[in-house]
Amino acid sequence: MAESESGAERSEDATSKRQEKAREEGQVARSRELNTMFVLMAGAAGLLMYGPAIGRAMSDQMRFNLTLPRAVAFDDKMAAAHLLYSMNIVANELLPLLGLLLVAALAGPILMGGWLFSPAALMPKFSRMNPLEGIKRMFSVTALVELGKSLAKFIVLCGIAFVTINSLKGQLLALGMQPLEVALGAALHMTGWAVLGVSSGMILIAMLDVPFQLFDHNQKLKMTKQEIKEEMKDSEGRPEVKGRIRQLQRELARRRMMEAVPNADVIITNPEHFSVALRYDGSRGGAPMVVAKGTDQIAMKIREIARAHNITQLPAPTLARAIYYTTEIDSEIPAPLYLAVAQVLAYVFQLKTWRAGQGREPQAPDKLPVPTDLVFDQKGKRVTA
Repeated sequence: MAESESGAERSEDATSKRQEKAREEGQVARSRELNTMFVLMAGAAGLLMYGPAIGRAMSDQMRFNLTLPRAVAFDDKMAAAHLLYSMNIVANELLPLLGLLLVAALAGPILMGGWLFSPAALMPKFSRMNPLEGIKRMFSVTALVELGKSLAKFIVLCGIAFVTINSLKGQLLALGMQPLEVALGAALHMTGWAVLGVSSGMILIAMLDVPFQLFDHNQKLKMTKQEIKEEMKDSEGRPEVKGRIRQLQRELARRRMMEAVPNADVIITNPEHFSVALRYDGSRGGAPMVVAKGTDQIAMKIREIARAHNITQLPAPTLARAIYYTTEIDSEIPAPLYLAVAQVLAYVFQLKTWRAGQGREPQAPDKLPVPTDLVFDQKGKRVTA
């Protein structure tokens, strides 16, 4: 099992974030054997398809250049034009084969790890210049596997090459009896079959190498449990930072809530542990809204602000708890509490009229009609009859 620099065991699979970071740094699974197989197979196929045409073109150009006229040989411009024409013919014949090799060279990496261009992978790594690290890499498991693959490739490919050349021995000896043009085409054709036979051996090696490279890549990306915890903290936010943010948010919300208390019409209290500030805007329509609420110290602060602004406070424990536990700040009270709150507001408006010198002093409502399913105790549990 791999270990981190701190000695902790890397036992956990890499997270998606770790894999993405590794990809950005150019760390993806690659198989040189797969790339070699694709290039060899493409080269063999290209020689089989385009070998005769390339042989004929080479023969024509050899004849064309070896029979150079005297006038062309001693004229710089004509000689340059002659050479340019010859190079153009050869390039046109080789272009399909080279294009096929280019596609094969790109196909291997794309199939293995996808297309990737990472500037970070191009940056020099000075850690690789450390002789001790180099010695460790020389005697690592990966180095031993690479040595084994090289020996296996040598044995397999030499064996296939021997069998292939031995099977073509008669045709190779017959080349000396054929005209030059025919011999060139036949030689290229046999070369294509020979390369195809040798490259077929790479299929077996690539089939063994690709799973190993994927396994080795995943092993290198494995993480310790502590690294996963640190990553989760970084992605989700460290608990102490999140706690501080929540504290600031609560303080801001509390400050805005206290600023809304002076605009309330009535403060309904427990009277000790709960305070709920209600405001009713008849011009806006709708039900009365809760502009502030709180328990204990916050409830005391709400009542303190209410006294400073001469806002009526009405002790109604059952109604105060019902509103506190069912209605959020800046929300309308629920419909089942309409009747009880309406009686409270009617009392408040009558009290304002009396204080203005009109009418008689109203009596505070004695028992408010709070539905039984909205009766709570001080801990927020519903009180069943």
